[in-house]
Amino acid sequence: MNFVEWSKSSVDYGQKLVSSAIAGASEGEDEFLQDESLAPYLSGSLQHAVVPGIVGAYFGVLGGSLRRGRHSTARTVTCGLLGAAIGFGAGLIWDSRELTASVASSAWKKVSKTRDEHWFEKNPIDYA
Repeated sequence: MNFVEWSKSSVDYGQKLVSSAIAGASEGEDEFLQDESLAPYLSGSLQHAVVPGIVGAYFGVLGGSLRRGRHSTARTVTCGLLGAAIGFGAGLIWDSRELTASVASSAWKKVSKTRDEHWFEKNPIDYA
């Protein structure tokens, strides 16, 4: 097998892995949502993430204003926005963790199946 054949085979295998991961993720999402739409689920997750965002903003402003030396309004606002972003992101991740776990698990199963099929193509078992 020369380099061109090897690289074409590797690219084809990579494409199979990516498509199986996408198919698995889609199946995991469908299995978790059980014929419901994703938009209402994400809307609820976004609404639940607002409180951690507010808490993060509070602690960011508090941390920005407790610094020794000059009290810069820009620094306080920046720390508050950073705290809000971290808190909101953490709240969103926490609230959607079950969906994420379902999607990741299903995608991993599909990728593992594709890897096993590839291995058996390269290493056929002769039972005779």
